Amino acid sequence: MSDENEDLSMWDEAMDEQADAEAAGDEDSAETVELDELKEEDAPVSGEEQRKLDAILDIPVTISMEVGRSHISIRNLLQLNQGSVVELDRVAGEALDVLVNGTLIAHGEVVVVNDKFGIRLTDVISQVERIKKLK
Repeated sequence: MSDENEDLSMWDEAMDEQADAEAAGDEDSAETVELDELKEEDAPVSGEEQRKLDAILDIPVTISMEVGRSHISIRNLLQLNQGSVVELDRVAGEALDVLVNGTLIAHGEVVVVNDKFGIRLTDVISQVERIKKLK
């Protein structure tokens, strides 16, 4: 658990550094985007609805980032060794897929923060589109 806290503090420090760099006007800083406020439904969340929501908030999910895919035969798979190169179905610089439990939820780009890899989401798939893909 302390490793998680240490990782979070490192990310917090990195985010503070990024904010300081943006305030200083660095050329490489990311563009700030205004986001629309979330609109609340007509009725506030009832106690029972909040209880149901609380029940699912702690369910663990697997999040993965996919650089690309390749289909190869078992013969070629068995011939792979250190230094082998597998060609993927994406071109360099193309956005990565962000999957949660195998379902595409966003696209993003790789970033490095304090010598660790991370991903910056560039496009989040709408809830309607995700539901359509499930059917």
